[in-house]
Parts: sequence; C-alpha cells; structure tokens
Amino acid sequence: MATTKTPAVELDVRGRTVRITSPDRVVFPQRGLTKLDVAEYFLAVGDGILGALADRPTTLERWPKGVFEGARMSTRSDSTGDAFYQKRVPQGAPDYIRTARIAFPSGRTADEIAPTELAVVLWCVNMGTLTFHPWPVRRDDVESPDQLRIDLDPQPGTDFADAAWVAPHVRELLHEHGLQGTPKTSGGRGLHIFVPIEPRWTFTQARRATIALGRELERRLPDRVTMKWWKEERGQKIFVDYNQMARDRTIASAYSVRPNPRATVSAPLRWEEVGDVHPDDFDVTTMPARFAEVGDLFAPLSGPDAAAYSIRSLLDLADQDERDHGIGDLPYPPEYPKMPGEPKRVQPSKDRDRRTEA
Repeated sequence: MATTKTPAVELDVRGRTVRITSPDRVVFPQRGLTKLDVAEYFLAVGDGILGALADRPTTLERWPKGVFEGARMSTRSDSTGDAFYQKRVPQGAPDYIRTARIAFPSGRTADEIAPTELAVVLWCVNMGTLTFHPWPVRRDDVESPDQLRIDLDPQPGTDFADAAWVAPHVRELLHEHGLQGTPKTSGGRGLHIFVPIEPRWTFTQARRATIALGRELERRLPDRVTMKWWKEERGQKIFVDYNQMARDRTIASAYSVRPNPRATVSAPLRWEEVGDVHPDDFDVTTMPARFAEVGDLFAPLSGPDAAAYSIRSLLDLADQDERDHGIGDLPYPPEYPKMPGEPKRVQPSKDRDRRTEA
C-alpha cells in the first residue's frame, strides 16, 4: 500500500514564501519534534538568528535524516555518515541567496552562503540544517575578523558548571583590557564569550590576542584553566580553545539548534545568570518564550549600536609574554600548513627530543 506523502507547508517569511517539504518528518525522536517544529522555532527567534548570521559566510551543519540514535557525522575520511557540513552554496539555491568567497588554509576557496534575510535561514532549515557556523567576518571583508570568540571547553572530569565558574574571570580580564563580551551556552557542555572588535585585524592577530588572554587566565587560575593544545596535558580543567580564532574554524551561532536528543540551542545569557543556568534549560521548545521575554541578548554584537573594541592591549600583552617569558605562538590544528613562528606540532608523548631532554 502506497504511503501518502504529507504536502509541503508554505511559510511567509517576512514577505518571502519558503516551502518546508516533509514537514512531519521527525527530527528529534526523543522529543517528538518535527521538521516544521524546527522551522517554526527559527521563525520565533528570527531577529536573533539573523543578527548572529547576517552577512557572515556560514557553514551549514545538515542533518537531513534527523538526529536518531546512532546517527553520525561524515568526516574527511568517511563520507558515509548521516549528517555533514556544507561549506559551498548548495545547487538550486534561490536567487535571493547571497554568498561570500572565503579561502581555506589549504589555499582552496569556496562560495559560502552569507545570509541577508530570514528567508535564507528557513531555506537552509528545509535542507535539514540545524546548526549554523558563521565566520567571524562580514562578506564585504572576509580577511578582517570583527569578533573575538572565546571558547571555554570543559575537559573530561569537568562540565558546564566549571566553565561557568571561569567565565566571570574572563569578563574581569576583558574589562582590564577595555573589552566587553557577551556569554552564551554552546548548547552542549561548553560556554562561549563573544567580543565585538574593530574589523581591522588579521586572523593571525585575533588568534594571538586570544592566546594572550588565555595565558593570563591560566596564570591566574592554574588549577582551573589550561592552554595546553594536546589533550594528554590538559588534565581536569577548562581549556581555552584559542584555535577557534584560526581561519576557517567556526563556532555554532547563537540560537543554533544542536544535534542532541534534547534539541538544545545555543542560548545568549545575561552575565548575572551564567552561574545559575544549565544548557538543558534552553531548547527548541523553551527558547521562543525566553526570546519573547528577554529579546536578543546578542544584539550588542550585531545591532545598529554595536560596539567595536580594539585588541591592541591584548596584542601588547602577547608582546610582553614573548619578551619577558620567552613564549610565542602555539600549535595550529593538524590540517593547517606549518605557520610562521609556530612551535613543533608533535604530541608530547611522541616527541623524541622532549623525551631525550627528560
């Protein structure tokens, strides 16, 4: 017996019609949430998600089959997964889709979607996009980051509560350098702090400033914070993932949905509530009401009155580290070519020179 296909639903997205096909397809089985539920969520937080993505080259994290038990992400070496990252604009994109050409560390380029209106977001959602990964640049200048993104990443033995404990210390350190940041949950165990900066710095400078901030935080909180790139050296601490500021490394946007059974979302926070919330408090079902109540807490990064801070003070701190402590750059991710001034990219336990010195 043939199965009757559910007709597409047409949504009016601020004057544009966006079709949601297979609207009753279950995306989050544990919650019973459908593709249409996800689309309606993004409509409910429309100003927030658009503010987070507007004019930014954006990688799409697509889960076209939903987030079912055992579902896995495709990788560079295995493309047979149930979900994948889409870096190039998909074929058949409507004519209102705008793009930005970005360059990867390999030297290859790609034209990525750079959302300019909410209909673009909903079109991506119809293709199974749950998480949006925007670059920290705008499409009119893809070489100049306009955000510092500080990723507080809990290591085994720590959790969100540990990241939340560290976050106010990050805030204090930012203030000392004339900067202000806005926190958000990652939607998982981590916590992010975004800082709007003047778009006149390179990726190398923005990464260097993040390293300087992380090292100072590590000096102040040596038992709670680590800047060690190699996992075997980190211990039970919060890792400040400085390489999230390297070219082509992105962080899930505010208001993105995360592919976990609870359908949590990356939620902007007030500073005073950082220590009192849990990532599970914010999901596809609860976030619309919160957004209606508190508005877009990430507006300081994207609104018409958004600030833009200098990172000169943090770069001076990096210079001081090199001059006074003899410490310079840190390792880049493995897929990057060897970078100028970068130390050896060798896991400590496999470093013959280190073992010989010991």
